[in-house]
Amino acid sequence: MTTSTGRPANLIDRLYAYFDSPRRQALLMGAIVLVLALLPLVMGRYATTIMTNALLYVVLALGLNIVVGYAGLLDLGYAAFFAVGAYSIGILTVQFDWSFWLAIPPALIAACIAGVIIGGPTLRLRSDYLAIVTLGFGEIVRFGARNLEITGRASGLSNIPEPSFFGYVIDSYVDFYYVFLLLAVAAVVASHRLYHSRLGRAWLYVRHDEDAAEAMGINRVRVKLAAYVTGSVFGAIGGIFFSINLGAISPESFSFEQSVLILMAVILGGMGKIPGVILGAFIIILGPELLRELGELRLLLFAVVMLLIMLLRPSGIWPERRH
Repeated sequence: MTTSTGRPANLIDRLYAYFDSPRRQALLMGAIVLVLALLPLVMGRYATTIMTNALLYVVLALGLNIVVGYAGLLDLGYAAFFAVGAYSIGILTVQFDWSFWLAIPPALIAACIAGVIIGGPTLRLRSDYLAIVTLGFGEIVRFGARNLEITGRASGLSNIPEPSFFGYVIDSYVDFYYVFLLLAVAAVVASHRLYHSRLGRAWLYVRHDEDAAEAMGINRVRVKLAAYVTGSVFGAIGGIFFSINLGAISPESFSFEQSVLILMAVILGGMGKIPGVILGAFIIILGPELLRELGELRLLLFAVVMLLIMLLRPSGIWPERRH
């Protein structure tokens, strides 16, 4: 919100406006990455593990932000792509003894195929209808994993081997922290490049007015499918490294609640805004942990805080300003 003079209405908006400069955003991101890189030196195992989970959600939330924030598609089954990446790696490495690095391309291809299968026939739908279809897709993938023998049924897959990189085995909690930090940085860079690309502008037009975009010559179904497939790749990458971090996966790790948490991070932070989505992901993961001392009341208090944030900042904590 701005005043009649064009200036942001409050201190928070002024701060965000100050960091809207690409150069200042780059400096801010660089400082944050530097701080995150030094954190394992001063944190214990538990805190580092929680931060690793937060970085995983940064990757997942940035992927869903492409679908929801860039293209304006409501996806309630995003955990399905998370599951496709995790189970593809688990099946190939455990059942067929593939190398982890050789299994990554087939896992990403499987996620793209899943995105095309569900997106191709359904992305002509809009709003609530699309949300219902994506919700059903997420549940189909989870129930399929629970009932198929190759996925280990309800017990899932275990003993997923840890990868090695030029002879160095990635196996400690600190190793995985830095792996997810690198993934988060790569996701930020990719999201930024997509945002400012020709495809990113097409997503913006489709999000604001599909009919006007189509009248301008934009194939709205193809553009939305590109967003869906791109988001599926981000989700699959998160699932791939999630599986080797835990060493075991089960269908309950990819429930509807996971999709809701990822969507909450995007909406809470600010749809379409990369720093906002990152902030939302950290709040969703770290918030309940910071309130852990309150015991059973922590989730209630956290929910109240989320409600207040959405009432005071209905467009998100750090909303998009591109028009």
